Amino acid sequence: MITVVGTGVSAPPADVLAGAGLVVGGRRHLDAAAVPASAERVVLGPLAPALDVVERHLDKGSRVVVLASGDPGFFGIVRVLAERFGSGALDVRPGVSSVAAAFARVGVPWDDAVVVSAHGRDLRTAVNVCRARGKVAVLTGPGAGPAELGAALGSGAGAAPSGLVAQFPAPLKRVLLVASDLGTKDERVQRVTPAEAAARDWGSGVSVVLCLDESRALGGVRTVAGPPPAPSQWALEEGEFAHRDSMITKFEVRALALARLGPRLGDLVWDVGAGSGSVAVECARLGAAVVAVEKAADGVERIRANADAHGVDVQVVHGAAPDALAGLDDPDAVFVGGGGRELPGIVAACARRARRSVVVAMAALDRVPAVRAALTDAGFDCEGVLLQSSRLAPLPGDVTRLAATNPVFLLWGVRNPAYREGVAQ
Repeated sequence: MITVVGTGVSAPPADVLAGAGLVVGGRRHLDAAAVPASAERVVLGPLAPALDVVERHLDKGSRVVVLASGDPGFFGIVRVLAERFGSGALDVRPGVSSVAAAFARVGVPWDDAVVVSAHGRDLRTAVNVCRARGKVAVLTGPGAGPAELGAALGSGAGAAPSGLVAQFPAPLKRVLLVASDLGTKDERVQRVTPAEAAARDWGSGVSVVLCLDESRALGGVRTVAGPPPAPSQWALEEGEFAHRDSMITKFEVRALALARLGPRLGDLVWDVGAGSGSVAVECARLGAAVVAVEKAADGVERIRANADAHGVDVQVVHGAAPDALAGLDDPDAVFVGGGGRELPGIVAACARRARRSVVVAMAALDRVPAVRAALTDAGFDCEGVLLQSSRLAPLPGDVTRLAATNPVFLLWGVRNPAYREGVAQ
């Protein structure tokens, strides 16, 4: 058996190392443990060589102990050990996870928190989760610590380029609680703004960063643990949103647009020419971080009101595309609405930046060829449909007719993985 012991935040059992032939762990764990003199010690660095040593000891019947931080089954070494040796070979003795300890230190419940690891992973996923959710724990790593997280969050959705007249969004209302060296004599938890976090050198002792919207940190009574579930419905009725003169993406169109955008937790979505912000709000309800770009001042206020009404965070840029896109972080997916002669240029600008997909809704047939060309020229595989629907409508005498809605062209492009740096491979 491999005994996997969670330590660091809570002390391991006193007898756990007795009779061990091999003890594997981080240097600080090994230095703090009473490793038998007869046992081989392996300091964890690259995993592959350490796993090979573990296998040799198992082959000769030697007892192996692996020391890990906190709960080793929570973003820890249990996954790797189980994949190599099988779950049946493991005797896991968890300690208190760094996430549980950090929330405990600040007295905040965490049954509704989202936990994301930035250790050895792309930081942008953690940043987008922090933008979309009001209670997030980020497990940090080299190059993905409080400073980098704070810099990304403190900049809002981007900085306005020189000469652009646009109201770029303020950073979301978040506070960072940086928990360092948990379980040691140097343990501390510091409350900072994202900008303050970005300006500091945090060293290497950080365990976890809590990113909170303090107005929502406590929440209500919950019966199921975990982050808020996905909404039970989407493609909401137009009446669920404030809008002007029926200038809103109809729910039939929105349903297919959402399916092609695929918004999810960890994504960043742009809604360009957002109007009422119905698409932006629906993407946010599905877990994505969202930036809505709208040139009309009354539209900006309407988007914010709709986001507040549905309890989601949407960052709003008051400006006209494509210029207003210049300072924004690259999105995973983009929805473009509208139909003016500038539409193909806006789509081209969005397609150059989108990582996964672009969806465009338009009423004018004349715009379709140019929009399609803008998508294909940027390396997207493009498809589209003409959506025509008729809704049931009452007539006098308790009878029903079909009321036609305006037809809408919906084009979508999915980035072709063979297309790189502007050259088709």
